[in-house]
Amino acid sequence: MASTFEFQQTVGKTASLSGTSLHTGEKVSLKLHPAPVDHGIKFKRKDLQDEPTIDARVDNLKTVERATTIGEGPMRVHTVEHVLAALSAMGVDNAIVEMDANEPPIGDGSAQPYVDLIKKAGMTVQEEPRKFFDVREPMYVESKTGALLVLLPDEKFRISCTQAGPNNRFTQYLSMEVTAAAFEREIAPARTFVFYEDVQPLMEKNLIKGGSLENAIVLRGEAVLSKEPLRFPDEFVRHKILDIIGDLALVGRRIRGHVVAVKPGHAANAELARALAREQTRRSAMSAPRALPIGDSGLDTGEVMKILPHRFPFLMVDRVIGFEGENKITAVKSVTINEPFFQGHFPGHPVMPGVMQVEAMAQVASILLFKLTNTSSRVGYFMSADQVKFRKPVFPGDTIFIHAELTRARGNRMAKTKCYCVVNDAVVSEAELMFTFLDK
Repeated sequence: MASTFEFQQTVGKTASLSGTSLHTGEKVSLKLHPAPVDHGIKFKRKDLQDEPTIDARVDNLKTVERATTIGEGPMRVHTVEHVLAALSAMGVDNAIVEMDANEPPIGDGSAQPYVDLIKKAGMTVQEEPRKFFDVREPMYVESKTGALLVLLPDEKFRISCTQAGPNNRFTQYLSMEVTAAAFEREIAPARTFVFYEDVQPLMEKNLIKGGSLENAIVLRGEAVLSKEPLRFPDEFVRHKILDIIGDLALVGRRIRGHVVAVKPGHAANAELARALAREQTRRSAMSAPRALPIGDSGLDTGEVMKILPHRFPFLMVDRVIGFEGENKITAVKSVTINEPFFQGHFPGHPVMPGVMQVEAMAQVASILLFKLTNTSSRVGYFMSADQVKFRKPVFPGDTIFIHAELTRARGNRMAKTKCYCVVNDAVVSEAELMFTFLDK
């Protein structure tokens, strides 16, 4: 049974807060509303005619100077990163963020007000799996300002960040796994900060009109100017991690990977988000939709090929005879002398390689798992094989009946199956196979 963390979530009810925006200095009220599955996060401008909404997606990213702005046509929503960080890290996949101005309240300069708002609204689990971006190979972006972000494969979402100001002042480092509990405790309270020498240029650009020592920390030389003492000795790098989480939320999928960031900023974060979006588009283009079996009836070769990506000479399933309930499947493979592997595997005494029998079992188990999860948006990857035994040889002319049974599942991400091959009512091979599923 999938854990609740693997399913989409929305807020349980509408909740609101009010305050002053950072850059415009305007008074603003913000309401968080529930939304249906696959809705994502959308911002709604209640103050504009027709009350337009905009997707919080990287495609709508407009500017990233000292804050992240999204827009569509003439509509803009500024400084969305703190709201998005809280929603993403706390596990909200679908919500409407309604505002009566173009920028959310800055609060105390942290994401804590939004964490409190989400907890006030509560959470509702929805009956649809979450969408993930699984990092399969290293990715990186580097800016002329010295920012470097590297994204590495990982089963969790982790961030390792080094923050350094001008002349490497206030250099800080922190590495952590991003979970709801860790975010609420370690990251959300960290406040935004600015170096004193940057204040005047920002004011000249008509920004930070609502800024004060009540919602930002000012660093002047080696001095820290703030209404209250630092909440953490390394509060600045924690806020940088907060910004990374918020900016990468624009990808629209939950990331399973390890972000290694050096001197990050909104511009570099945005470039990494764009790179992830391009990679997701590439993956989707390469993966044609696959039909999933319905009911307990069997599948012919054409239907099998709609599910499995394998093709000659690596397709090891001729047809599915049938399904037994939700957890069992039986398929068949006819072994002929024309199999390509017989060309080099014991040519004078052709025997089907054991590894090909394991591959056949893996393909049959994959069909069962795709039917069980009822989704065509993922690719199954064979992770490990245990208790593998080859009991009898398989020769040309044999017909293999391949059986697979689901024995354990961990959410919609991992599964274990018990498989065996039968020829003439005798078990010729068997194995316990572990699988993981990755989004296309």
